[in-house]
Amino acid sequence: MTTKEIDAPTREPTLPLRMSYEAYLDWCDEDTHAEWVDGEVIVHMPPFDVHQLVLNYLNHLLDLYVIQLDLGKVFIAPFEMRLQTENSARQPDIFVVIGENQKHLSRERMDGPADLVVEIISRDSVRRDRHDKFQEYRRAGVREYWVIDPRPGRNRADFYRLDATGEYELYATEDDERVESATIPGFWLRPAWLWPTSRMPLLDAFYEIRGLTAEQTAEIRKMLGTSGEADSAA
Repeated sequence: MTTKEIDAPTREPTLPLRMSYEAYLDWCDEDTHAEWVDGEVIVHMPPFDVHQLVLNYLNHLLDLYVIQLDLGKVFIAPFEMRLQTENSARQPDIFVVIGENQKHLSRERMDGPADLVVEIISRDSVRRDRHDKFQEYRRAGVREYWVIDPRPGRNRADFYRLDATGEYELYATEDDERVESATIPGFWLRPAWLWPTSRMPLLDAFYEIRGLTAEQTAEIRKMLGTSGEADSAA
């Protein structure tokens, strides 16, 4: 699987701010959700609830897995991924840094490409996520890129990984029952978990990823005194 129809690009609003990277660092603070690309500052619109629900669920699932297995670190926007080769400072919705790549992390940013980047599409980010960032992350060497579109009527997910030639290969979509990460050892998910109508409670999803049976999961829940409802909306 290497090809799939791409949404028609949409023109998105941008704030016409131009400044150096150093001026950008002075201008923004840790709560500012903006990106710097070759001298231009792009300020993001506040996301809708569906965007945040998918972001929270996937972030918690990845974070739980990565921490429990001591593989690395998971970050959400606004936290900078500085791509020197692209002359840009991006703030991906989610990115994961594992193993030796953690040496490029500081308190302020990731200096270089993360191992996995996830972007969740909003109505103003279609072209940015599917075209601009797609090309930028590929050239910079982000090894795995997920593009999730939870907008009403969409429920689309595209999972890319770098191939031997440095191009992004579409290796799975929302139509796949199970998607195995190309970069996080042993991690997999069911794309159906991303959508509100079929979202599995967070801990149940984690237990399934770890290979526990439904009976074992029920026993753990009984021991913990939880029903599964509390974490289903994480």
